[in-house]
Amino acid sequence: MPAVMGRERERKREEEMNQINIQHHKTEIGEVILGSFRGKLCLLGFRSREMTRTVDDRIKKGLNAEFVEQDDEILEKTRTQLDEYLKGCRTKFDIPLLMVGTDFQKSVWNALLKVPYGATSTYLRLAKRIKNEKAVRAVGNANAANPISIIIPCHRIIGSDGELAGYGGGLSAKRRLLELERSNTRTCDRQMEISKQTTP
Repeated sequence: MPAVMGRERERKREEEMNQINIQHHKTEIGEVILGSFRGKLCLLGFRSREMTRTVDDRIKKGLNAEFVEQDDEILEKTRTQLDEYLKGCRTKFDIPLLMVGTDFQKSVWNALLKVPYGATSTYLRLAKRIKNEKAVRAVGNANAANPISIIIPCHRIIGSDGELAGYGGGLSAKRRLLELERSNTRTCDRQMEISKQTTP
């Protein structure tokens, strides 16, 4: 009986413990780590990124939780939609997101979500969008600290001079993502034009 009660207490402690389910996923632009917390995606990062530990620690501290290698419905759905996006079959994601950061960081990440597929913006325009034009450097730092890459499209932010600037997944991955989106946008535009011409 004591052993049974001990196991029951241990089970309850495990259920009460906050955990972030994580899975690794290999894509054509590099391996990513996905994390979900209570039914929402809180992490999509490149394993090779420079700020991996900083971002991971911030998420764990912010949620008072630990990483646990465990799959779930949100992570499965994210893998599916991410693969569709990289194949050019998806332009929008419908994954529930959980942003873990300061209010300022969240304002920048929400502004990033408004940069359309196939388009780019700059740190200055992003700062103006959140009505804080003087915070260009802080906007850049928040962009770099984005914990949910691709879905929160920090890859669409370039320098005012047109240069790609930095990216957690590396400039090669950023270049490929932008070219993928531009290519699909041009294809869609051509298809729409053909459709207009053939419509009676």
